Amino acid sequence: MTALDSRLAKRVKLSDGGLITKMLDIADGLDDVIKLGRGDPDLDTPKHIIKAGQWALANGATHYTHPLGIEPLRQAIADNIRHYGGADYATDEIMITPGGQQGMFIIALSLLNPGDEIIVPCPGYNPYQQAAEMSDAVVRKVPMTMATNFTLTAKMVEKHVTSNSKILVLINPNNPTGTVTPPDEVRKIAELAKKHDLIVISDEIYARLTFGNNTVVPVASLPGMKDRTITLSGFSKAYAMTGWRIGYLAGPRALIEPMSEVNHAFAISTAAVSQYAALAAMTGPQDCVEDMRQTYDSRRAAICEGLDKIGMTYAEPQGAFYVYANVASLGLGITAGTFCERLLAEGHVMMYPGTIYGDHTDDFVRMSMTQPVARIKIAMQRMAAVVTSYRTESSQLAN
Repeated sequence: MTALDSRLAKRVKLSDGGLITKMLDIADGLDDVIKLGRGDPDLDTPKHIIKAGQWALANGATHYTHPLGIEPLRQAIADNIRHYGGADYATDEIMITPGGQQGMFIIALSLLNPGDEIIVPCPGYNPYQQAAEMSDAVVRKVPMTMATNFTLTAKMVEKHVTSNSKILVLINPNNPTGTVTPPDEVRKIAELAKKHDLIVISDEIYARLTFGNNTVVPVASLPGMKDRTITLSGFSKAYAMTGWRIGYLAGPRALIEPMSEVNHAFAISTAAVSQYAALAAMTGPQDCVEDMRQTYDSRRAAICEGLDKIGMTYAEPQGAFYVYANVASLGLGITAGTFCERLLAEGHVMMYPGTIYGDHTDDFVRMSMTQPVARIKIAMQRMAAVVTSYRTESSQLAN
């Protein structure tokens, strides 16, 4: 701690969230690190999207846009949502944001008063909790376990609803667990939201990246839910556009319009070049998304095969590009955090412990499918070697 640390606002908390930066710094000092940590696809943005961005830059897309975003993009998003079974939105019910993560903070700052409660699944994407804390709201965590394959259920949620509850977050498919909430359970959660007058934040950014027979039901499409749902999505995952920083919110006009003023205060508008690139993503050929989905599916199989050989259990990965694996199942007697640190130091493989994502145990790690199959197989071999090293040490100590 330095003298300047005391000058930081109390809302700035560097707990497990700071571990990501720490591990990235350590990895930078090592050779040949296989990074299975961050949710940043190694795949390139499709060429037709890049060309659209280049065209936009060459033709004057270097200025502010409307706070909601350019009209053609909002129309394309509305059409896309409708095409995939979502609600029917007008263009002024959609707001373009500088990434989905900023959208989370815009929602929190716009809707949460001090003392309001936001219900979040744990493990779940950690910025929801960070955004709530910066709004002086109360975070009510709903712990999920392997017993339900880390799937959120209406029964779980109802135990945590109080008279101060205002927002319920549903991440589907879930990050970090890669699980998909079944359609029937989504409907039950929607009925619960209506019963308790909750606003639902439906994070559907991975909705097009599902495997097998798993499908995502858009919450806003269900009866009585459009006026109490804000759908959060973007282009980072399905179109490999993480660095373009562009996402969107879709919801009732009465919420989106004032939220756009909060967005305007933070960023004025989303970068014009990114908006025109996103327009090409929405309106151009969609086979690139299916190609990426199939790529992730093959990587999923490689990770699961490697974990099976090691004897490490995991939640069934049904969507997104993550596998949530159980370190405790190895019987090594160590935490997931300790395992991640040693795996990075000795095996030069990076992954993150589930505590970063609010897991109430320190038993699980998130593994990202963000490396080619060949690299994943090497990573699993290195992981097996570290596990063997642990077991050898334990055996020697026992003797």
